[in-house]
Amino acid sequence: MPLKTVEILLIEDNEGDILLTKKAFEKGSFNNHISVARNGREGLDFLYKVPPFQDAPTPHLILLDINMPEIDGHELLKAIKSDKKLRPIPVVILSTSNSNVDVKKAYELQASSYICKPVDFEEFANLIQQMQNYWVNLVEFPK
Repeated sequence: MPLKTVEILLIEDNEGDILLTKKAFEKGSFNNHISVARNGREGLDFLYKVPPFQDAPTPHLILLDINMPEIDGHELLKAIKSDKKLRPIPVVILSTSNSNVDVKKAYELQASSYICKPVDFEEFANLIQQMQNYWVNLVEFPK
């Protein structure tokens, strides 16, 4: 059975976190493609295929940071879940914040999961592997 390719959109403004997340995904043996939007505005443009993203793939999964300039993660999550076409896309919050206020608000806005990023890279890579296993091997996405 061929590996399914999972299109992942990472919406993150911190270049270091982008590199670490990509590196952690590369450690796995999963078949996925990661696109990056570097802030909330760019994330919306990507999802709505506004140039230069007119040829962007529609993600199966969105990984979203909370603390970003312009449009923060909560505002972006609210916009995604308010749109009939975008609503079915699972959104996993991937944040350094473990604030109960942030966690509660994310779930109120219909986040699929809230994951607090560990500081240690090996722990983070392990977390990404577990997340990949779940989203790539277990979850079925609409065709």
